[in-house]
Amino acid sequence: MNQSPRRRVALKVDCDTYVGTRDGVPRLLELFAACGIRASFFFSFGPDRSGVAVKRVFTKWGFLAKMLRSRAASLYGFPTVLYGTFLAAPMIGRRCEREMRETARAGHETGVHAWDHVGWQDHLDGWMPEKIRREYSSAHEEYRRILGVPARASAAPGWTVNTRSLEIESEVSLLYTSNTRGGGPFFPSAAGRNFETLEIPSTLPTLDETLAWPELQSDEDQRVFFRAAVRDTEVHTIHAEVEGRSKIALFSRILDDWRTGGVSFLTLEELARETLTARGKIPVREVVRTRLPGRGGEVATGWPD
Repeated sequence: MNQSPRRRVALKVDCDTYVGTRDGVPRLLELFAACGIRASFFFSFGPDRSGVAVKRVFTKWGFLAKMLRSRAASLYGFPTVLYGTFLAAPMIGRRCEREMRETARAGHETGVHAWDHVGWQDHLDGWMPEKIRREYSSAHEEYRRILGVPARASAAPGWTVNTRSLEIESEVSLLYTSNTRGGGPFFPSAAGRNFETLEIPSTLPTLDETLAWPELQSDEDQRVFFRAAVRDTEVHTIHAEVEGRSKIALFSRILDDWRTGGVSFLTLEELARETLTARGKIPVREVVRTRLPGRGGEVATGWPD
């Protein structure tokens, strides 16, 4: 008789902005403490230039439609949508040291997300290796300054990577990365080179994507979708700016639904160590790009089909 799969969720918290880190992270820490959940937080450390992202209307397919359907201005709020344009870009690491340290003290896993999140997501393909290395190193140096230890994991902004960034990333001693979308863990391959750092993709759609799906019109629709979405071990990316602020009530109900339904939780670090016990069975997959419903532009994936 076949055993039913374990229904588990590893929560990956992307902290993209200053306001999201300052306001959203403490609220998520409070929520997770009440639920007895440990999560994996990935911090941005450099300038919050979120207002510059409006240029994606002209450069990324589907971005405007996604922004309109998900009501992005209300999701992310002011002043975030003005930073880097009408307002000076705050340095996130310098202003949010307390929130980052409190996350680690609360027992959550922490890792590197970005230095300049908007810059990486929008311009990575045009950067020379020296620029990529400078951005990546700056984030890791600030992580170590604030948290006192080297980061053991990183997650690319906007799931945006290329061969050059994977090569530079491989120079750092990491347990795993979480740079891609869809499918199970794998070792990345790009431009004929295989990389030895385990990649753990995000498997579920993000809330800021499903909010743009026309078939999910209400909070109850969202809850029904996410209740049914967990079939095995899933990695779910949330955003401190969204689930930690404007959508925290909805996210709290989604967590309650999962817990009531018997879903358990683990960190990405725990999932990585578990996966690496059978290292020889982990596939090598070429990293390519794909499009996802509700998300503007392309994301990296090792499982395009």
